Amino acid sequence: MCKFKANLSMKVEEKAKAFAELGSVMHRLCKGEETAYSDDFQQVLQDAYHKNGWFTGKFVLKALKDWSELLTYDSLKKWINPYPNLQLEGGLKVGLILAGNIPLVGFHDILSVLITGNKVHGKMSSKDAVLLPFFMQVLTQIEPGFKNRIELDEHLRFHDIDAVIATGSDNSAKYFDYYFGKYPNIIRKNRTGVAVLTGDETFEELKLLGEDIFTYFGLGCRNVSKIYAPAGFEINRFFEAVTDFDYLNENKKYMNNYEYNRTLYLLDDTKGMLDNNFVILKEDTSLHAPTGVVHVEYYDQAENVLSELNQNRNEIQCVVSRGDIPFGQSQKPQLHEYADEKDTVAFLTSLKSEAQKTT
Repeated sequence: MCKFKANLSMKVEEKAKAFAELGSVMHRLCKGEETAYSDDFQQVLQDAYHKNGWFTGKFVLKALKDWSELLTYDSLKKWINPYPNLQLEGGLKVGLILAGNIPLVGFHDILSVLITGNKVHGKMSSKDAVLLPFFMQVLTQIEPGFKNRIELDEHLRFHDIDAVIATGSDNSAKYFDYYFGKYPNIIRKNRTGVAVLTGDETFEELKLLGEDIFTYFGLGCRNVSKIYAPAGFEINRFFEAVTDFDYLNENKKYMNNYEYNRTLYLLDDTKGMLDNNFVILKEDTSLHAPTGVVHVEYYDQAENVLSELNQNRNEIQCVVSRGDIPFGQSQKPQLHEYADEKDTVAFLTSLKSEAQKTT
């Protein structure tokens, strides 16, 4: 095990307080309140968008708002209290391969590594290489003890690591398995969100479903890309409920995807396709849909849907329905809701325990 020497041994409470203060800064920034970081943040917003046209100010601020609500001292303590041995410093070097599909998507992995007393050795996605360094700089100004525990770079090469947490596609997962199989690891693959409708959803519930579909342009693994609806469902009710999301057509990258897929479907003379000038609803059994498209599958018996969800659970990140995740909440996971249902903190604390046995 490759232990590092920290210049400050922090207790869990101290780390939680530092992240809570970071959450407070995030809250003030997304509210437009003056902070010591406000001027720099405005430049960061511009740089993030110029580097990645999907990272609009609207969605970056949403990500900050959601994180600020999670990063409170009480929420952090409630999250970490069930885990044993967190009062001990792990001191392990954890390689992170971070995704960049939505703003700050790798933040939870960084938080998990640092809260367990380990060191972040992170390879950032080029798509999200502006926001993460900025907020890690803010964190180290709040708590200097984190400074020698964070290494982030787009071109980072892994060396002397103790474990790996990697997020990517099904194809990249094969390479991750090959290169990092000798290390303790968590390797995540493609997943998506689905919604199951009963047919008697209210206008407000269908409107909230729009949040689950269109937030971050549908690029997140928790975005709903497929709807199961009962036979005879009036699909126009959905279109009427999501009209407020027509702001999507202001984004060229999104509309290029929408128009490309619409053209392909029209050339194929695809039946079962409806659209409202910013999203296509297409009858399809596949869980994963291209950007600008939502797949719809009609069912006669709810039991068949449950059976299909169970069969495909390894491809599904979350289910939105009246009995599962509430409408409008798919992009607001709590700290204990781990990607791919793999408990990151349990994984990291188990490594720490093994390391302590050998020292």
